Amino acid sequence: MNWLKFILFFISTSCFAQVINVESLRKPSDTTKWTGSVSLDVSLIRNTNDIFRIKNKAHIQYDNSTNFWLFVNDINLQKIEDNSLVNRGTQHIRYNRKISNSIKWEAFAQGQYDAISEIGFRGLIGTGPRFKLTNNDNYKFYLGSLIMYEYEKASSSIPDRTQKDIRGSAYLSFSIYPTETLSVISTSYYQPKIDTFSDYRFSSNTSLLFKIYKNLAFKTNFNFFHDEFPVSSSVSKTQFELTNGLLYTF
Repeated sequence: MNWLKFILFFISTSCFAQVINVESLRKPSDTTKWTGSVSLDVSLIRNTNDIFRIKNKAHIQYDNSTNFWLFVNDINLQKIEDNSLVNRGTQHIRYNRKISNSIKWEAFAQGQYDAISEIGFRGLIGTGPRFKLTNNDNYKFYLGSLIMYEYEKASSSIPDRTQKDIRGSAYLSFSIYPTETLSVISTSYYQPKIDTFSDYRFSSNTSLLFKIYKNLAFKTNFNFFHDEFPVSSSVSKTQFELTNGLLYTF
């Protein structure tokens, strides 16, 4: 297997993304246990300003029908002169253990930073059941109900601001395949603090993929995020990201 296959090109306009849509990355492996994808976008522009941009997305998964492992790395840096327009990164690892045909047990860990949202570091670790609601190959629905521990430290611009919380993480996900070349994958998360339900986060991520040739597809992704109590009052409660590009998987 060739482990190094890169995106041909990747064009994007982005505002924000904190929640990884794991469902859009799960790939039916058939007899191939190892699968994944990699994308890379680097730009350096000089006109009246120096503009630098680098984006890297990679995911690797292993699936032997009983055990499922997924690793995701997502880095996005965009700067004009010395000012960061976007500066964030996320690493995510997830494990699923099959209990029955309709139930799996999930466990995950995630680390992230986001300078624009004043997040110096946010660490998550969680676990809970995942339910398969349908058995049709053309449309699949899943429901997850997890509990997670969150450690959050604000960026250096907000000194001495650290939180340690227990949150719920309920999600509804669906994958629809109306044709052999078209797929729609969407996941919505609701994540309230266990002791204060008014402190919640809601996100919804929808991906539209159109197969062009073999493992090459055109992808449109929309990510909506709302945090009722962001790190700072200067951070918008509601943010979103829209991306378009070519995705090559292996």
